[in-house]
Amino acid sequence: MGDTPGTAPSAAERGPLGEVARLFLLLGTTAFGGPAAHIAMMREQVVTRRRWITDATFLDLLGATNLIPGPNSTELAIHLGFRRAGWRGLLVAGLSFIIPAALMVLALAWAYVEYGARPWAQDLLYGVKPVVIAVVINAIVGLGRTAVSGPLLAAAGAAVFALFLAGGDELLLLFGGALIVALIRGGLALGRGGTAGVLGLTTLVAPAAAPAAGGVSGYSAITLFLVMLKVGALLYGSGYVLLAFLRGDLVDGLGWLTDQELLDAIAVGQVTPGPVFTTATFVGYLVGGVGGAIVATVAIFVPSFLFVGLIGPLLPRLRQHVWTAALLDGVNVAALGLMAAVTVVLARDAVVDVVSGALALLAAIALVRFRVNSAWLVLGGGAIGILYRGLGG
Repeated sequence: MGDTPGTAPSAAERGPLGEVARLFLLLGTTAFGGPAAHIAMMREQVVTRRRWITDATFLDLLGATNLIPGPNSTELAIHLGFRRAGWRGLLVAGLSFIIPAALMVLALAWAYVEYGARPWAQDLLYGVKPVVIAVVINAIVGLGRTAVSGPLLAAAGAAVFALFLAGGDELLLLFGGALIVALIRGGLALGRGGTAGVLGLTTLVAPAAAPAAGGVSGYSAITLFLVMLKVGALLYGSGYVLLAFLRGDLVDGLGWLTDQELLDAIAVGQVTPGPVFTTATFVGYLVGGVGGAIVATVAIFVPSFLFVGLIGPLLPRLRQHVWTAALLDGVNVAALGLMAAVTVVLARDAVVDVVSGALALLAAIALVRFRVNSAWLVLGGGAIGILYRGLGG
């Protein structure tokens, strides 16, 4: 079977389930920095260190996550678990990546309710952010060697990068870049079908922005489940898009949260390791206690398992046809362009003085020259940030 993306491994190729669990528990505990950082750390672990798959297969799995709604890095973890250990690996990888982060967010939500204080993480993030920048750049360079296989793909990636920094919409750039590559390679026939596909996605996503009807004042576990299920099934984009979706339902529609509480929930999801969608855990606890946290977390992540389970086995077929292969190549290079642009934006906030700049440089040297595990670099950066700021730096 070889290294065919999306296929379940044969008995000879299958890795131990415990190996999958250990890796994604580690990532769920240490993968700070958002989806771009998560993807970079996953590549380091499964391509560079463990050699489960090649960069080409990793790119195809990443491209597949960009074609479906939901949290990209979580879906990539689920894909990688399926690729390594079959259907059991699919479940174990996803749960191992989600649960540590959800438990951390739950603990912060409890502290938030009990003590009325916003989570404190600025010193930690001061040290983590520059390290994350180095980790992501290292991944982009490695993946770029495989993804950018000619002038067309290079131009598409560069255009997505520039247009995003100029204020372009990430979804339009992602699908637009993919379609342009497919049109040039595969002809106008794909252009008609591809355009219809994008219009269909737009129609599917648009209803999610509308607030839930009724303005219900009392908590309902069923209503919370349905709200989070809708978000998990329809949301494309970043944590800021998640903010808009949840605000329409939970602040304006149901009146369960204030704007400040929702902003705090988004902040907690972004400063803790693992999926940003664990924001749902925080929100669930605020409106329904531990039971609400469980309901919200399950509901927002269930669609990701279903989508990956459906699309994973279809991936090999995408590579068998010139037009769909071109579309996947376009998605891959557009996603890299977006990762690079997001990294530039994050770097402006991460490297703010000599110490943070030195952290980024030292992390890059440790990754490239000494191949230090990025998880330990991230934890080390966080410790340095706490010590430096704590000493009045």
